Amino acid sequence: MSAPAHSRSDNRSASQADAPDAEASAGPGPASERVRLRRRRERGSHDRALIDAILDEALIAHLGIADERGQPFVVPTLHARHGDLVYVHGSSASRTLRALDAGTPACLTVSLLDGLVLARAAMHHSANYRSVMLLGDARSVVEPTEKLVALEAIVEHIVPGRWAQARPPSENELKATSVLALGIEEASAKVRSGPPQDDEEDYGLPIWAGVVPIISTAGQPQPDPRLAVGIDPPPSASAYARPGRP
Repeated sequence: MSAPAHSRSDNRSASQADAPDAEASAGPGPASERVRLRRRRERGSHDRALIDAILDEALIAHLGIADERGQPFVVPTLHARHGDLVYVHGSSASRTLRALDAGTPACLTVSLLDGLVLARAAMHHSANYRSVMLLGDARSVVEPTEKLVALEAIVEHIVPGRWAQARPPSENELKATSVLALGIEEASAKVRSGPPQDDEEDYGLPIWAGVVPIISTAGQPQPDPRLAVGIDPPPSASAYARPGRP
């Protein structure tokens, strides 16, 4: 069974969206050896357009560090891409954010699940996915104007149009919130799509094989029980959809 793991990769491109196990065409190379893929390199890419599109569609990122004792931590967080940076935010008291601000190297990943791949052989079951891994040193955003830009980017990433509809952060809220910026210079993407890849001798087995699509859609907005009477949901909520999704 294969998984959307990022190991170190070579300079293959992302032309594999439709034929995941074929040889990838030449494309942008890795920015460093740290993001050079080795395993399943035909699924890998360092193409910024693909990396940006995956970052922009994904809602949840996982931020990984190892603390001063070597204890690894992986924390789910909200994120937003703004140009060549990815912003993440949290409490000023967050151990993870404080460690990153002190110079601890970071690894940030996002994953999108597009389908379950059911093969004839148990060990060839897989998933169709799109994923991105970023490596680098995060810096703390302390300048108030950039912090507001970052927070607006995160809110707008989650629900486009929402920042203008909501109350802006207060001075105390800004002080209590840490924002970190991580560059996209060292990044790689992996994509798997298409049908199962069975052994040739298994194609004649009387076993159903194919793909079960996984599609995330927004439901009907549910009002806050304390919402004042007569306030209807704005289009940002009633017509919500992720980029790249119906």
